[in-house]
Amino acid sequence: MIQEHELTGKVVLVTGAAKRIGRSIALRLAQEGARVIVHYGNSEGEARRTAEECGGDVARANLEDAGQIARLFADVAERFGRLDALVNNAARFTRFDPLEITEADWDFIHSVNLKAVFFCCQHAARLMRQSGGGRIVNISSLGGIRPWAEHAHYCASKAGVIMLTHALAKAFAPDITVNSVAPGVIPFGEEGDARIQSMIRHTPAARAGTGEEIADAVVYFLQASNFITGQILAVDGGLSQN
Repeated sequence: MIQEHELTGKVVLVTGAAKRIGRSIALRLAQEGARVIVHYGNSEGEARRTAEECGGDVARANLEDAGQIARLFADVAERFGRLDALVNNAARFTRFDPLEITEADWDFIHSVNLKAVFFCCQHAARLMRQSGGGRIVNISSLGGIRPWAEHAHYCASKAGVIMLTHALAKAFAPDITVNSVAPGVIPFGEEGDARIQSMIRHTPAARAGTGEEIADAVVYFLQASNFITGQILAVDGGLSQN
């Protein structure tokens, strides 16, 4: 029988882990026994609180800058000696009429949502291969599966994450798996927003999801054998089926 990829003692880097879904993932990984590195960009206070709660460490980098990404992974190698898993969670979200989107608006989203995901995967895979392999989970989005008229730039970035997941799963096999979790409606204080309420009404599960449910899916991929790779798991209450 093929053994699961146990997380106890594994070094796992979670980007954008200071709050929201990233925080939920970091806390859950700690419960599974992982040594969690909480990455943050600007939210130092929240990052340190999350790290304190999960018994982990913090690491700062501006993911817009490929040089800072390189330094982030060099720091991980120096401090921990290895990297067993990466969760690419950090992302940006804005809303614009597509006719009004500027180059700066496009780059603001794609620099973190797609470019940074690629370079984090690249550096992570180099480290993982030094110690025999590892697991990568990219957080995509329902917006990468279904089109949203006022989020064309965001949808394009998350669709890119999904295709990147497929391509890197082939490129990094067999020692490194690459999978993606695509969250549906996961509000953090926005429950009263009319657009959120409309999406919830159209969700077959008849409710919003939670950060903990996204974390469950991440743990599944991190613990699975290398026979599960290149997959996209929509954790969306069935909304992607509508």
